Amino acid sequence: MKQEKSQHKEFLENISVLKWICSFVLLGPACIGLMMYLLLTSLWPLPVLYFVWQLTDWHTPERGGRRSAFVRNWKVWKHVRDYFPMKLVKTAELNPNKNYILGCHPHGVFSIGAFASFSTEACGFMDLFPGVRSCLCILGGLFKIPLYREYAMATGCCPVSKPSLAHLLSKSGQGNAVVIVIGGAAESLLSLPGVNTVVMKQRKGFVRVALEFGADLVPVYSYGENNMFHQVIFPEGSVGWRLQQLFKKIMSFSPCLFVGERWFWMPYHCPVTTVVGSPIPVPKRLSPTQEEVDHYHGLYMESLAKLFNEHKTSCGLSDSHELRIV
Repeated sequence: MKQEKSQHKEFLENISVLKWICSFVLLGPACIGLMMYLLLTSLWPLPVLYFVWQLTDWHTPERGGRRSAFVRNWKVWKHVRDYFPMKLVKTAELNPNKNYILGCHPHGVFSIGAFASFSTEACGFMDLFPGVRSCLCILGGLFKIPLYREYAMATGCCPVSKPSLAHLLSKSGQGNAVVIVIGGAAESLLSLPGVNTVVMKQRKGFVRVALEFGADLVPVYSYGENNMFHQVIFPEGSVGWRLQQLFKKIMSFSPCLFVGERWFWMPYHCPVTTVVGSPIPVPKRLSPTQEEVDHYHGLYMESLAKLFNEHKTSCGLSDSHELRIV
């Protein structure tokens, strides 16, 4: 029997989720605005000193960052987990003496499932995979934003850039699980309730990196991620679609026009289950050929489709649901 939540608990969950959504959408611009404002006041030495320090610290995000166990264990993340609710499911062991690239699907509007599962301990990643450190890789441009970069690094996030991936997979020891939301901005624009579409066929860079460093590939699927919001999908070629594509070209991500259950931005209460699949063994090749990349990319897509089909009914989908790979 489902346990009723107290009004206080529901309030904490709502505030926690709203805080996360607002931090995703508004914290970056707010940090930039704050620093610009301080430059125009008598407190101008503070932002100047910070900018000088940021320049000396410029490459830290690509060198593993500064993860904080304190931030990753904030109680607020557990309230976010309980709001939907969310859970993380293990289907196979991850050897702490190896490194991995976890491809997470789908992107959804905000990738909340990926963040809660791999940038916080709310879903118990370290308990499920002892000795393995998860690191969610996000847009590198976010680490250029003053103050915001500190928040992102504290959760264990790193840039999804070649130097960053190389450091995590070759200079940070073993037991690193590098998480990449493969579909990116293109996939976020396909996020619709009841739809399971992933952008994968031409996304092969992560496979090449896996071969270069001998990191095993692991497919991950977040069931329910696309059900959190209702999104306005613009027809291809329309003015709205062209503006989204232009923004994506300039900023590397695309704004979504979405609406939630209430308060406009509050997501729908929908169970989100993130399932971590079995590792695909990948050999180390300093200069992988295109044939090798294509081969392991094909194996990955097959493994992802198999993972989706094996767990779709237990995660709330009907047996008729199919995964569409584009």
